[in-house]
Amino acid sequence: MSARRTALRAMGALALALRLPATAMAAGSFSSIIAVRVWPASDYSRVTLESDKPLQAKHFLVENPDRLVIDIEGLELNAGLRELLGKVRADDPFIGGVRVGQNTPRVVRLVLDLKQPVAPQIFTLAPVASYQHRLVFDLYPQQAADPLLALIREKEQAEQAAAQSVQDALGELIGRIDKPNSTKLPPVPPPLVVQTPVPLPPFPAASAASAKTDALPGFSQAKLDRLIVIALDPGHGGEDPGAIGPTGLREKDVVLAVGLKLRDRLNSNPNIRVMMTRDADFFVPLHERVNKARRVQADLFVSLHADAFFTPQARGASVFVLSDGAASSQAAKWIANKENAADLVGGVNVGAVKDAGVLKAMLDMSTTAQIKDSLKLGHEVLGQIGRVGNLHKRKVEQAGFAVLKAPDVPSILVETAFISNPEEEAKLRDPAYQGELVEALATGIARYFAKNPPLARHRALT
Repeated sequence: MSARRTALRAMGALALALRLPATAMAAGSFSSIIAVRVWPASDYSRVTLESDKPLQAKHFLVENPDRLVIDIEGLELNAGLRELLGKVRADDPFIGGVRVGQNTPRVVRLVLDLKQPVAPQIFTLAPVASYQHRLVFDLYPQQAADPLLALIREKEQAEQAAAQSVQDALGELIGRIDKPNSTKLPPVPPPLVVQTPVPLPPFPAASAASAKTDALPGFSQAKLDRLIVIALDPGHGGEDPGAIGPTGLREKDVVLAVGLKLRDRLNSNPNIRVMMTRDADFFVPLHERVNKARRVQADLFVSLHADAFFTPQARGASVFVLSDGAASSQAAKWIANKENAADLVGGVNVGAVKDAGVLKAMLDMSTTAQIKDSLKLGHEVLGQIGRVGNLHKRKVEQAGFAVLKAPDVPSILVETAFISNPEEEAKLRDPAYQGELVEALATGIARYFAKNPPLARHRALT
């Protein structure tokens, strides 16, 4: 009997063991949401769910009205996930609202109400840096905007606004002169102050007119071909904060502020138009930064950063160009490796990069001529930066920076200062110092163009 009881007890325990794991698994295998983040931008909007375990998701699109439905497995509806409802901004160009609910006991359903049709990319990222597992939704427009057309429209709007400003000033003056019962002439208004434009050399001959640009009011292919286009690339952004200073100043914020000011400074010249790889807080993969510059056939590419080091003593600005071999120093190699790792932190959908082999081959085609021109640009910029702050190295350095690999665009990467140095962090935070830095960069660019006139271009709208 005793043996039988023991056997029955063992069988009961086995049956219980076979039943319990399902219950235990249901209770204990749910992922916990650590954070939810939304990064809206005109290029695309990103939603990130960070969790302690990997998440799996399925999605489908619904029309009339446009919605993106995402079913996430292994989740229970909780307060952390509900935070997503309050993260969507009214000015988000893609997401109008979010709804969330427990679709089945182990599946949470998210419904994103869309403002326009999208081409979604949904992927996961393994833990890296300070992040744990991430599930990412990137919402791209179904029809990408033509960056050249955007530059043309921006230039036309600026010209119209300037003309209207002059008309308004003249109208006000005439109105005051024509006022009845006026016993004396009105005071002469101060002259209009126009910021001195960056000096430029004569332009090359224009190419043949294009039907596309001639169809635009007030614009022509000749104007487009004569336009000098400068690509400004504020590093990092979105999920990737870059380096962080002693008081919490983030590299991505500093370089964006400097980039926007430099854009306005350069755009004050009527012959220049600036294309920014990002003009807000969102992440752009390294290869896409290069691709953006090539799509507008940029005459220059300037990437802005603020370096960090293990110790707070490191200080000074640096300028780098691409190397066709070994880095010019171990420090240059270290910085290049760090900047090239931005894709891992920022989060790239590897599966969406089409023809990755072709892309890599194209990026490896950087020519000796491109590097030679980049060194000339770097030399001019470094000389001007040295007038407003310390230099870490008094010569342009070289290393294998992925973001500088546009084969036909002179390209430099500027480390504006060491954000890890308390004194330099304070300078980078100061708008007055940012202004001095912008003026130095603009002057360096102008000196480069004065000695190296831009090439003749035939820019085609897509």
